Amino acid sequence: MDAGAEFVAALIGVAPRDAALFQRAMTHGSVAGSNIGGETYERLEFLGDRVLGLSIAGWLYERFPNEPEGKLSRRYNVLVARETCGAIGRAIGLPAHIRIGKQAREDRANMSDNIIGDVVEALLGALYLDQGAAAADAFVRRHWAAYLDGQQGAPVHPKSGLQEVAAARNLGTPLYELIARSGAHHAPTFRVKVSVTRGGEAEAEGSSKQEAETAAAAALLERLK
Repeated sequence: MDAGAEFVAALIGVAPRDAALFQRAMTHGSVAGSNIGGETYERLEFLGDRVLGLSIAGWLYERFPNEPEGKLSRRYNVLVARETCGAIGRAIGLPAHIRIGKQAREDRANMSDNIIGDVVEALLGALYLDQGAAAADAFVRRHWAAYLDGQQGAPVHPKSGLQEVAAARNLGTPLYELIARSGAHHAPTFRVKVSVTRGGEAEAEGSSKQEAETAAAAALLERLK
């Protein structure tokens, strides 16, 4: 059993039935030839994103029986966010096992929340196919538990929070603008500006457009306080 297979077996608690499936889940498109025949994590990420969403939604519905949809959605958005998936990927030691091209590794693309989060979701997709829905749900509940338990109340995502503050103060609707994109294709950096007509503006960077928008919203929210 190679190091990758050993990592997966330790992670899921059992030897995988299809080790190649998990290898694909940890393969970035920068690996030579990996983009032929669906040999990257992208299709598994598509599946894993839905597996994670259903698992988190069901868990929240069960855990908070008296909360309205709006509060459940706030909790959900934080738990499935790219930043949360990235943090979990780092906690389980995933970056060292991501199969990535030489240049991408030198650019530390395997350390970005964007790629780590994608691979976490791809692993969930592989686990769902290899061991079933119950195993995937158990994995989510084990690794996301600390993040759910740490929510004292329903958290507000920065973009939602900015929209609520802007509406309450009649500042106008937040507008997001992509200012720049730099870096290599496999490790981009996005710079985004958010503005409200009567509340100023803020800029921030991130490894994805969504991450940059979130950071910019948080920065403008802080100024509005």
